[in-house]
Amino acid sequence: MAKVLVSELVLRDGHQSIIATRMRTEDMLPICSKLDSIGFWSLEAWGGATFDACVRFLKEDPWERLSKLRKALPNSRIQMLLRGQNLLGYRHYSDDVVRAFVQKSADNGVDVFRIFDAMNDMRNIRVSVEAVKKAKKHAEGAISYTTSPVHDIPHFVGLAKEMEAMGCDTIAIKDMAGLLTPQATFDLVSALRTAVKLPIHLHSHATSGLSAMSFLRGVEAGATMLDTCNSSFGEGASHSSTESIIAAFKGTEYDTGLDLAAVQEITAYFREVRKKYWQFESDFTGVDTRVLLNQVPGGMISNLSNQLKEQGALNRMDEVLAEIPRVREDLGFPPLVTPTSQIVGTQAVLNVLTGSRYKSITNEVKNYFVGQYGKAPAPVNEKIKAQAVGDAEVITCRPADLLEDEMVHLTTQCETLAKSEEDVLTYAMFPDLAQTFLQERNADTLKADPLLTKESATPSAARYAPSEFNVTLHGETFHIKLTGSGHAGEEQRPFYVSVDGVSEEVIVETLSEVQVSGGGSGGSKKKTATASIGSRPRPTHEGCVTTAMPGTIVDVKVKVGDKVNAGDGVLVIEAMKMENEIQAAKEGVVIAIHVKKGDSVTPDETLIEIQ
Repeated sequence: MAKVLVSELVLRDGHQSIIATRMRTEDMLPICSKLDSIGFWSLEAWGGATFDACVRFLKEDPWERLSKLRKALPNSRIQMLLRGQNLLGYRHYSDDVVRAFVQKSADNGVDVFRIFDAMNDMRNIRVSVEAVKKAKKHAEGAISYTTSPVHDIPHFVGLAKEMEAMGCDTIAIKDMAGLLTPQATFDLVSALRTAVKLPIHLHSHATSGLSAMSFLRGVEAGATMLDTCNSSFGEGASHSSTESIIAAFKGTEYDTGLDLAAVQEITAYFREVRKKYWQFESDFTGVDTRVLLNQVPGGMISNLSNQLKEQGALNRMDEVLAEIPRVREDLGFPPLVTPTSQIVGTQAVLNVLTGSRYKSITNEVKNYFVGQYGKAPAPVNEKIKAQAVGDAEVITCRPADLLEDEMVHLTTQCETLAKSEEDVLTYAMFPDLAQTFLQERNADTLKADPLLTKESATPSAARYAPSEFNVTLHGETFHIKLTGSGHAGEEQRPFYVSVDGVSEEVIVETLSEVQVSGGGSGGSKKKTATASIGSRPRPTHEGCVTTAMPGTIVDVKVKVGDKVNAGDGVLVIEAMKMENEIQAAKEGVVIAIHVKKGDSVTPDETLIEIQ
């Protein structure tokens, strides 16, 4: 009797898709014993964007999270999502780093490694698969499913055959955007079942509203494993709900054998947990059939929404969604999955916010054009490529073949901060972020970005501050619009505002605390603050170097007195997790630098002056 095996995604892809990967370990551990008792084939709990979010926002050690989950889930397979040669970062790593990362992941508790490459370049997953097999763990090769003029069934069958030859134990169809239709699923699974002997695992987001129907047709065609997410974090940009799939197959030859009532106890718990993260909820994580055109993956949409909110540009989401498929075509139709989804998405945001397509081109797009992520599925736009990298030579070999071993060098770089090989690997993923993280961890000063609490709706309760308003001062009225801010809870917190259309940075500094009464008998503390306008000058001439969007300076490439040509890189800024080189608009001499590494910057500030 056929049986469908279920992988539960609530601990990773579910909250990545719905609340921008912000669920904390403390909210996972209390329910682990019940999750562990259900009988899921696996629990996806690590990898993807969770590593980044732990270090960047939650101030949690991602390795410690994995270790704690391993102890709390003694009877379950823990599954992770691994980006092949990209691991969990945004560049390719040397083979020795890949092997070390896989081994340490296995040592700390990962049983199943789902391995994919954003370009479906099989050269980029080989070392990861070999490392997983050496660690005696389960290697699941994943096809990044997409639609384009070059992505058809023979193409995907060829990938599956390569994965089987590599030694993969199962094959996943990774439909990260929810593009599979029922018939396309039936046809693809049927073709794969004929071509390879490995079990087929279906992964499809529910964004288009088609995933449950596609699962049924896929199972009928021979798929035996399904990814679902508990309904508390399911549907929409996430996945078909676990409870619905259990009920759908109940009493059929595909019965999952899972206890629906027991799963619903887990649902009740996570519904309450989700309320804590209301600030990360988005209007863009429900069913949206536009995904069939823009192909934005479920794991990206909540993060993209949050990033645009931080840029003060959430109202331009529709423009960005329309621009994404155009950028994707320019880049030769890569599947949109990390890191290509972030590369394409960030470039689309730049194209929209700057008002001119490719006026500013991220370093990652430049690296893509020269082949540093692998071979593009289709020819790229040669005009845009020339604009980005000129006549630079394109890599034709496996990109990692050009990399020297890195582990010894990385260990030396962070030897004063790292206490373990895991720390070195964290540093390898995100050097700047990890340096700050490890320093704070060692000093016991780690502090997560705060979770905001909703005030009660009583007349005396505190209200939310407006984000757009008029201020009248000495008889003159100014139009103020909040466009972004630094982290809440800081003693000196930057706010980025537009004053009559001109961007300014306002520093709000806490001076004292006062007691204010709430709706009940008790009171709450409220801080009073003072504000000062950022001191950087406004741009007044062509030699003023500015940024297209708020971000953080990661490198200043010139010094006062340097001679530069138009087009020379003078700064590198990180925005939306991607690095963007800012170039000089004119030839001349650098006469002033108004920023340093680590500074937060906004548009319409002069960062460097060239004369």
